Amino acid sequence: MGEGPPVLFIQGVGVHGGGWSPQVEALSSGFRCLSFDNRGMGASQPLTLPLTVEQMADDARALLACQGWDSAHVVGHSLGGPVALELALSAPERVRSLSLLCTVARGRDATRLSRRMLWLGLRSSVGTRRMRRRAFLEIVMPPGAVVASEAEELAARLEPLFGHDLADQPPVAMRQLRALRAYNASTRLGRLARVATLVVSATHDPIAPPRYGRALAEGVPGARFVEVSDASHGVTIQHAEQINTLLREHLTRAEAQRHSGAGRLANHAR
Repeated sequence: MGEGPPVLFIQGVGVHGGGWSPQVEALSSGFRCLSFDNRGMGASQPLTLPLTVEQMADDARALLACQGWDSAHVVGHSLGGPVALELALSAPERVRSLSLLCTVARGRDATRLSRRMLWLGLRSSVGTRRMRRRAFLEIVMPPGAVVASEAEELAARLEPLFGHDLADQPPVAMRQLRALRAYNASTRLGRLARVATLVVSATHDPIAPPRYGRALAEGVPGARFVEVSDASHGVTIQHAEQINTLLREHLTRAEAQRHSGAGRLANHAR
């Protein structure tokens, strides 16, 4: 969708590709945007092979080939962050830039059971459907953002973005979490020195707290780190305008640097 430099959006656990709609709709005026359902999600069925982050990175690389794109800017949220990292590490020539949102370099950091996540996880799995929706909203929204009397209306508005009723988790979610937990790119981040990288964290994110985003950014030479206040794991939805501005600036800058670098090489060749 759109015209301009290509951008590939990679989603996180239990969310279909349509979750990127706020970003795709805003950025398609200047970029060719592609989002997709991860293996085992939405229309990408059935899931027959063991699930790993490396396999998901291979899927993303195959999508680039299917589009006829030799390279693209890559944006990943949550689990999509490690997938984007692995794609950049295994095929750096295919990645024009990285944008890593609410994510980690070491999967076990995002899958650890803190007291808050244990409580929210239990509440999102047991009880009435209304109670489970409310608990899920408290994971993706910051404290105070979910008013009890409006929770059902908010859950209904978000359902199309997540691709399922917020009271439920897709069957693939546990396999995605296991794949995430097994992944660790923290010792290889230095290899991404030539990849323009933006890392964004949300202050109240219980899954990928800012300290992990900051560590990720510090590991990638030259990476930019931004922390969004009054936000949680659903920052791409709650603060879509701010995220879209950050992405547009980063993608535009990375594309300009890419072309200026090619120009310098061409001049040197003469």
